[in-house]
Amino acid sequence: MSDTYVFLIIEPDWNSDAYLPGAETAPEDLGASFAEHGVFAEAVAALGARIAESHALQQSRHGGTVTPGAGERKVEDAVYTDGPFTDTTEVVTGFYTVEVADEAMARHVAALVPTGGHIEWRKVFPMGGDA
Repeated sequence: MSDTYVFLIIEPDWNSDAYLPGAETAPEDLGASFAEHGVFAEAVAALGARIAESHALQQSRHGGTVTPGAGERKVEDAVYTDGPFTDTTEVVTGFYTVEVADEAMARHVAALVPTGGHIEWRKVFPMGGDA
């Protein structure tokens, strides 16, 4: 049986807009910009683990935070805060969900995730028929 972990990439925000189609300053080769993630994927496979999912997140100005209201007024009384957040120097810029053999392998994978900051890794709680 394998365990699933999420590896959150926490680092300074990045200019994701520069990589979007039609951007004036778009790098010529997107693959070269993310080459270290390809190397990471190969290392994970060599360990016998499997990347189940991964995504880069757009910069924080394309999101925010919300504190839901109480009871039946979750939406009506919600308090929204837009990004970027002046008191935050690092944000979650992406994540990997990886199936590993055990916690020791999860620690190993966490050390390999490419980042300009640090990685938070958490075991996924089993839901539904997996519990």
